[in-house]
Amino acid sequence: MGIKLLVVGSGGREHALVWKALQSPLTSAVFCAPGNAGTASMAVNVAIAPDDVAGLVRFIRERAVDLTIVGPEAAVAAGLADEVAANGRLVFGPTKAAGQIESSKVFAKALMQKAGVPTPSFRVFDDATAARDYVRGEGRAFVVKADGLAKGKGTLVPRDVAETLEAIDELMVARRVGAAADRVLLEEPITGKEVSLLALVDGTRVVPMVPACDYKRALDGDHGPNTGGMGAYSPPGFFGDRDITAAVTRIFEPVVAALREAGTPYRGCLYAGLMLTEDGIQVLEFNARFGDPEAQVVLPRVEGDLVPALEAAARGELPADPVRWSPRATVGVVLASRGYPGPYASGALINGLSRLEPNVLAFHGGTTTAPDGYRTSGGRVLTLVALGDSLADARERAYRNVGRVQFEGMTYRADIAQREVPATQLLRSGEGVA
Repeated sequence: MGIKLLVVGSGGREHALVWKALQSPLTSAVFCAPGNAGTASMAVNVAIAPDDVAGLVRFIRERAVDLTIVGPEAAVAAGLADEVAANGRLVFGPTKAAGQIESSKVFAKALMQKAGVPTPSFRVFDDATAARDYVRGEGRAFVVKADGLAKGKGTLVPRDVAETLEAIDELMVARRVGAAADRVLLEEPITGKEVSLLALVDGTRVVPMVPACDYKRALDGDHGPNTGGMGAYSPPGFFGDRDITAAVTRIFEPVVAALREAGTPYRGCLYAGLMLTEDGIQVLEFNARFGDPEAQVVLPRVEGDLVPALEAAARGELPADPVRWSPRATVGVVLASRGYPGPYASGALINGLSRLEPNVLAFHGGTTTAPDGYRTSGGRVLTLVALGDSLADARERAYRNVGRVQFEGMTYRADIAQREVPATQLLRSGEGVA
């Protein structure tokens, strides 16, 4: 008998997890709740929402699911891992208490201060007038962050005092992200290069995955509103083995130790959004799960079976070196519906997926199945991920295949991983030519 595995969630991250889990000779069945059209093509979708804890636990008992992988933050915040573990089943994902490292930025900042982890200084406000008065008194811009979960839309990066005041009003008065901004943080702006580092954690041991860079803004050149992520690539040329070791030693291990000492040990994937500054690495945020779209570019670089590592982390028995990594590079481009992250239309027919080249993966996010094929059903529709012997090779292949996919209103960023490719290679591929 093999392992019965449940992936919870419905996006590109969950499609990538299902795709990787099915490669394991250990799995006898893979379910996805609620899944999407992509997961339905290879696994069994289950119509249960990620935050329907009672429904998911009932399904896990009835189907004798051996291992549950928690995908989205809503499932973490709903306490899914707590209930699955209470029912005697393995779960890869943190408890609700440990997951506060994402669900509350104030909690995360306090934890980092206690653990001595480098992070920008900040002030917390639960009153818009007091926050505005503080900004006027300081006479400079601050990063404005909603305390709670806001689906990637709760962080605003103003350029001056006026924009900072507008950001406070947008979050606290207009309530663009609802109750998530009942409290906000005004954070000191810092400059440097951003990188995402994910790690497998078993409560004590931290095993880093390969780093990636994601693109949060909707438009090329980092313009437009923040989104859930418009693309990613791995590995970044500026963040090497020494930086990974430093991040594990100075950031991940102290935070994991602090959570364990507080009686809330962390098991699952811990994601750190980092900035490499002139003064060293600083933490911008933590996520209590695999990132999206980072998972789509990191998981294809796993060589061999990932399931034993996830199971070992869930048991609290993670070995020192559980995963082998491919030297190949990955570039992922999100194909989105026009208007995202604002209002957008759905129901457009998706063409061209059957024409994708080898070494190009199409991870579904906002898709549904119709009699005539796949149709759009969300803001981030697909993540096209190309593998290559270099970032330049992977990038060229990714965009060549983006050109093979069409749906009405399709938008995407054209500059994913561009900064990693020498200008001479961009010119040879036709980019940068007026």
